[in-house]
Amino acid sequence: MMGTYQLRQCVWEITLACCFSCRYCGSGGGKARENELNREECLKLADELAELGCRRISMIGGEIFMRPDWKDIVERLVGNGIAVCIISNGYMIDHCLAQELKKLNIESLALSLDGPACIHDRYRQEGSFKRVKRALGVLANAGVPTSVISTLNSENEKTLEELYGFLTDYPIFAWQLQACLPMGNASRSGVDHRFDVKRVIRFVEDHADAPFALGIADNIGYYTESEGSLRGNRSGVAVYKGCQAGLTVVGIDSVGNVKGCESLYDERFFEGNVRQRSLKSIWEDPEAFSYNRKFNTDMLTGKCASCDKKSVCRGGCRSMDYFAGGKLYESPCCARNL
Repeated sequence: MMGTYQLRQCVWEITLACCFSCRYCGSGGGKARENELNREECLKLADELAELGCRRISMIGGEIFMRPDWKDIVERLVGNGIAVCIISNGYMIDHCLAQELKKLNIESLALSLDGPACIHDRYRQEGSFKRVKRALGVLANAGVPTSVISTLNSENEKTLEELYGFLTDYPIFAWQLQACLPMGNASRSGVDHRFDVKRVIRFVEDHADAPFALGIADNIGYYTESEGSLRGNRSGVAVYKGCQAGLTVVGIDSVGNVKGCESLYDERFFEGNVRQRSLKSIWEDPEAFSYNRKFNTDMLTGKCASCDKKSVCRGGCRSMDYFAGGKLYESPCCARNL
């Protein structure tokens, strides 16, 4: 099984503790879960990920800096030869923390920034925009490679041009636009997650000369005329190749539950827990991740079933399909079908 499904990337939520409780947080961050993996369990898991050949970790929360031993975990991962990208709301990042991040030799830090101050603060916390702005500055001064991730909804999609102008003043290397998923706080607070997908794609097309890599995430698309250069790679051949949950990607939450994708925030998608079974045994289980590993195009429904890109796209992002459309094999927001 390992030869068939080679683990390449992991999204690891090391704590649910957060200094925010954002209106559209898919995981519902705020308080740490009871009985989160302890330091020794996390270090063991870091070794298991390396043994399975995982080469890149996106470390998320909550807010990872709320966890006292976050540096120990990062050090073990980096020491094992794994590239670490930390995703943060930026609130706690000051000069001292930026210097620590530089010493840890992480691959990058991605800051969440969802619009100009009035919008960003309303969805997150009063004063949070100023903290992100501070973080952008101190990270640049420390030489930490920095990117920005914006979670789109019906309101902030209209402010992309303004946010673009702001970001061009900072030496970020990438800006990713991702769709808000109607799960967790986004579902409970009634945030309107819908936005004009085609307009966002046109925005990316119109800014092909941006001073940083500008692209859309895998839950937006798919296969419009400019597909090959929309995902932060200007080569023209960087096309979406279908949901990789359980194929090359795994998600792990703060209490050790393993999923194909950390955005599949539903117990239905739990494949096991690292406290009961090794990550290796879960990943190599022939019955695990069956929604993707046993996929065939006959499972597709709606317009996806007759699409000429169905064998490559495979119905788009599973988490978007499930949470926004209620179906696993039919994209509710494919730009080709809108």
